[in-house]
Amino acid sequence: MLKRRLAAMLTAALAGAGAVALSSGPAEAADCGYLFDDFHYSTSADPALTANGWTPRSYQGGPGVPGANWSPSNITFPTSGGQKVLQLTASTDGTGAGTNHAELYSTQKRYLDGTYATRIRFTDAPVSGNDGDHINQTFFTISPLNGDLDPTYSELDISEYLPNGGWGETGPINYQTSWYTYRNEPWFADNVHSEQRSSLDGWHELVAQVANGHIVYFIDGVQVGDHSGKFYPRQTMTINWNLWFIDTAAHTGGLSTYIEQVDWVLFAKNQVLSPSQATSRASGYRTAGTPFVDTVAGTGTCSNPPPTTTSPPPPTTTTPPPATNCADAPAWAIGSIYTGGNLVKHERSRYGDPNGPKSGDGVHLWRAKYWTQGSEPGWTDQWQDLGRC
Repeated sequence: MLKRRLAAMLTAALAGAGAVALSSGPAEAADCGYLFDDFHYSTSADPALTANGWTPRSYQGGPGVPGANWSPSNITFPTSGGQKVLQLTASTDGTGAGTNHAELYSTQKRYLDGTYATRIRFTDAPVSGNDGDHINQTFFTISPLNGDLDPTYSELDISEYLPNGGWGETGPINYQTSWYTYRNEPWFADNVHSEQRSSLDGWHELVAQVANGHIVYFIDGVQVGDHSGKFYPRQTMTINWNLWFIDTAAHTGGLSTYIEQVDWVLFAKNQVLSPSQATSRASGYRTAGTPFVDTVAGTGTCSNPPPTTTSPPPPTTTTPPPATNCADAPAWAIGSIYTGGNLVKHERSRYGDPNGPKSGDGVHLWRAKYWTQGSEPGWTDQWQDLGRC
């Protein structure tokens, strides 16, 4: 309860900090919800870690080296620069059985429009062993792929840093990739990416603004990408970091161990924060002695205005017929394509999962603001709430 009061006080104190609420009302009148974590945990088995909504990965499988192990023990929380940090550790001896990967992700799939920010330490060299491995150091958001070429799949690779290259590229190289969909066999990827071909060794602040049909990426306050159109996410996602080997082709013997560290993470629901505003808000939580805040579950009062320009892809399925009210509006369907002005009726889900339990708010009438597919009304700002039916 004390933590909640502190969070409320801090939110009120920072309301005038200049963040742009994506609504027609003033920013200071909005309550959009925030996630902030300073990673003050003891171990990956700390009950507070799971209570605060994080899961250390323990299941096996891709991506990366076949047969590699994903273990919660590869997630630790040392002190760096006087601050507790999240540390991911990965190692390989050049074999599948001798390869260890690490991942931490949000347990709930509930993040979409808004600003994502993290302070992260990339490393060019291993902490021990020979250098040169095709290691991938990441921060990303993702939803499940429900079958090959799922048209509602959403993934934003805010950074994939390959200090030694991989995927046929020499390093160092860093990617921002926005996904529409993909197929595993035979491999087919439908995405768009930006890239930087320089070393990112050391601490960096990564920001992604997801709003009004655009994903705008920043590194240390410098814009490095702007993706839009069909690559805009279509459903809620989890927040993830992982550290894994693309392959063992470049391994030169012995055991090599790499780390990736995360200082803090911030998500501002339905708001566009500049990189400096995101850093300021994270610093504000620290100054207030608040290591964790989560008010994202609240529906809030923020919503995105229609964008001034859009670049929708050509429809691949039948567009719903025009409607004028609850009586003739069709029920929202996750696989249907909607364009600006289309009306649907839908009761939003409780947790941002259309297949999960209903919210209990009743069926509402919703108007699409622009081209959208797979974005659930009530959880994404691609829809305007016109009231209960």
